[in-house]
Amino acid sequence: MIRITDLHKSFGANAVLRGVDLHVPKGESMVIIGGSGTGKSVLLKCVLGLVKPDTGSIEVDGQDVTKVKRDAFLARFGMLFQGGALFDSLSVWQNVAFRLLRGPGKLPKAQAREIAIEKLRRVGLRPEVAGQFPAELSGGMQKRVGLARAIAAEPEIIFFDEPTTGLDPIMAGVINELIREIVVEMGATAMTITHDMSSVRAIADKVAMLHGGKIRWTGPVGEMDATSDPYVQQFIHGRAHGPIEAVR
Repeated sequence: MIRITDLHKSFGANAVLRGVDLHVPKGESMVIIGGSGTGKSVLLKCVLGLVKPDTGSIEVDGQDVTKVKRDAFLARFGMLFQGGALFDSLSVWQNVAFRLLRGPGKLPKAQAREIAIEKLRRVGLRPEVAGQFPAELSGGMQKRVGLARAIAAEPEIIFFDEPTTGLDPIMAGVINELIREIVVEMGATAMTITHDMSSVRAIADKVAMLHGGKIRWTGPVGEMDATSDPYVQQFIHGRAHGPIEAVR
């Protein structure tokens, strides 16, 4: 579904991506791990067309992302943002139905609200929450609303940007379980970036380690612990000493 080939992106003298090669099969959940500042978010933005790479190619379902019609292309994606990114001035259901209420294929308000409530139920939130505002919700509830919004339009591809950041371990486990269930139910292709190894083990079919602007290792999540790659081993075990230098 997603094919990234020899992708390069620099910002001034800072070469962030230095020849990334990554293939994500249709219907699989790929989790990208790596330290802060290694380019994980930049990679997602390149796939979405929000950042233009310097060289290399990105194909989604066989189409060059630089040559597609933007509205139709982006309609295939859903996204759960790191900070939730909910609109404070909109009610919960309006946040969930944001895409459904706009654009060429917009739905009548009543129908959009009905779908929003259905998606809220799917992530474990009661219908009464629909009329509340984001500021009235806990961090875990806000994350669930963000997840409901990500799946509201039944996307083929879903991106998850640090889905458990700021959550306690129990709520993080709940979100991980929901993500896994929903991705499987929808048959969606998923790309997640995270530092949380519990998320990796719960969500991933395959894992890719991004370091130094390149994919150092990729493989099934079940093979991650057994790999001899020193970068992967240092990262997944949180070791202070190894080939990855801690930024001080």
